[in-house]
Amino acid sequence: MLKKMKTTYTRNHVKGLSFGGFHRVSYMEWDAQNDAEDTMVCVHGVTRNAHDFDFAAARLSKTRRIICPDVVGRGESDHLVDSDGYDYLQYNSDMNVLLSRLDVPKVDWLGTSMGGIIGMIMASMPQTPIRRLILNDIGPFIARDSLTKIGEYIGRSGEFRNQKEVRQYLQTNYAEFYPMTDDDWDEMVEHSCKRTSQGRYKLKMDPGVGVSFRDRISLFDVDMWDTWDNIQCPVLILRGAESSFFTKETADKMLTRGPNATLVELENSGHTPTLRNDDQVDVIENWLNETEA
Repeated sequence: MLKKMKTTYTRNHVKGLSFGGFHRVSYMEWDAQNDAEDTMVCVHGVTRNAHDFDFAAARLSKTRRIICPDVVGRGESDHLVDSDGYDYLQYNSDMNVLLSRLDVPKVDWLGTSMGGIIGMIMASMPQTPIRRLILNDIGPFIARDSLTKIGEYIGRSGEFRNQKEVRQYLQTNYAEFYPMTDDDWDEMVEHSCKRTSQGRYKLKMDPGVGVSFRDRISLFDVDMWDTWDNIQCPVLILRGAESSFFTKETADKMLTRGPNATLVELENSGHTPTLRNDDQVDVIENWLNETEA
């Protein structure tokens, strides 16, 4: 329960399937405050978890059903037996199982970074269930150098002596996150780590995610422009004005080709806007209210 917003969620799970067997994919379902007909799925970034959307989900659940999964290997979801399985084929397969569980013909999709890539792939497919797509600081082109920077730390944190060290780690690696108050950092620490039987702390992420990530960094940039061109639903592009990951050049190019897209730059944010204040969530809510599915 997110006490500050007086809004509740429940935890449930679906079972995905990999070559190593079945695995649990945990998700949070926020209780809509009315008989909402619309469903929105919110998917986090590569090293994060479903709690990144707590503020936005509490706000948006006033008018719609909100579903926030932990992608396999993160948060409360299971870890894969083989780290080679941490790829977009698996992620999209798991999300398809989740969408089947939700039992609705169409959903809106809000994806931060990796969650946006999953959304772009699914939205580009024939007969996609995604009717509106919101991309949080991600586009169809990613420079290899940006991926290499993530590869330097992902999955290599080891164990921490206390939560103060966890906080220092998070603040160092997510220095571009905005907005983040002291309370926000405290909540991120709470939801990002767990205590070991030896009394130390470790992140709620399989180190194998980092191994797979580094193995898949090629000598080339990531180019998904063909995927972008195949998307037909309306798209809201959110870009952190100070983002070092999602360039303005890429964002502007997205407006010249592909789907009908709207670009909003969020001041003071880098990679990524955290959607933890009313100003940022207002952009999403206003767009949803003004955009026909």
